[in-house]
Amino acid sequence: MKSAGENIVLGIETSCDDTAAALVRRRVDGGADILSNAVWTDHDDHAAYGGVVPEIAARSHVERLDRVIARAFDEAGMAVADIDAVAATAGPGLIGGVMVGLTAAKAIAMASGATLVPVNHLEGHALTVRMTDRAEFPFLLLLISGGHTQLVAVEGLGRYRRLGSTIDDAAGEAFDKTAKLLGLGQPGGPRVESAAAGGRNDRYDLPEPLKRRDGCDFSFSGLKTAVREIAESAPRVNGAMAGQDVADLAASFQFAAARHLAQRTEKAMDIIEQKFSPGRLVVAGGVAANCAIKSMLSALCESKSWELIAPPAKYCTDNAAMIAWAGAERLAAGMTLDREEAMAFAPRARWPLAPPPEGRALGGGRKGPKA
Repeated sequence: MKSAGENIVLGIETSCDDTAAALVRRRVDGGADILSNAVWTDHDDHAAYGGVVPEIAARSHVERLDRVIARAFDEAGMAVADIDAVAATAGPGLIGGVMVGLTAAKAIAMASGATLVPVNHLEGHALTVRMTDRAEFPFLLLLISGGHTQLVAVEGLGRYRRLGSTIDDAAGEAFDKTAKLLGLGQPGGPRVESAAAGGRNDRYDLPEPLKRRDGCDFSFSGLKTAVREIAESAPRVNGAMAGQDVADLAASFQFAAARHLAQRTEKAMDIIEQKFSPGRLVVAGGVAANCAIKSMLSALCESKSWELIAPPAKYCTDNAAMIAWAGAERLAAGMTLDREEAMAFAPRARWPLAPPPEGRALGGGRKGPKA
């Protein structure tokens, strides 16, 4: 049973390889009830290729999405008639997967009369902490995932100011590529962290990217190259690196990546301190689950008397609860498209959450700006 002023939203997330659906209630007091959060993950589909294959991911979404949505409704004990809105990731992401999720959402909205809310996947990550921790605006967001590494000042719903982003690889990409170089398999982030647990993080002297460069941008290609050069020159037994060498190189890379994230984040914190206080740093995205990174960021926040907030790990990785919540926030604020515009909304492979800092062009290439 739902009280007046509450809204219940179905969320659909298909931007990469995880097929997810969730039902979230936004209460009158602004709090959240996560009624269900169904995720179908099968990394084995992509393991042989060393990373996510877009065509395989899109086909998997087509085959699985109906069942995942049905499971979300079953877990919540609800039916389509109970929802006020359906929110779906409309970008950025692998375009085939985004098309599958958004098309399904349009069909459900059309059949049920529910409001359709196309959601920016990055906004889902940005607002997750308001669902899990009821964090107040404003805050500094460090978004670190397989496809995105950004520092964004989150000043309010729909009010985002980008302070820095990666100029090449995202943090998650660097972890995945390092895992592949070390023969650890996928998903790369957890595999590297597991291997690093038995290694020395000071054995290999890896570079400090952009150390002499102003601003808050990130770069991980140099770290990836350094890892490859060390891995290719390391002694091998039956074609494989020795176990301790793998552990030490994984630990050294993880430490260097965490150090780089902390150094650039500190620069953004210095900018934010000039505008608002108390300082709050929110960390989101799949890489935010890494304990070494969280530990270094925690020490940074403690040194600057900032609060560090990180959602539970299951809401840091791609999930539909965060998409449902972003939709619920926009619905409650009256920040939704009219029905005709929503139904005509096209899926987007690239959809920046915020413009770049003044005077700087968005990075990218022939395909346009990076998200």
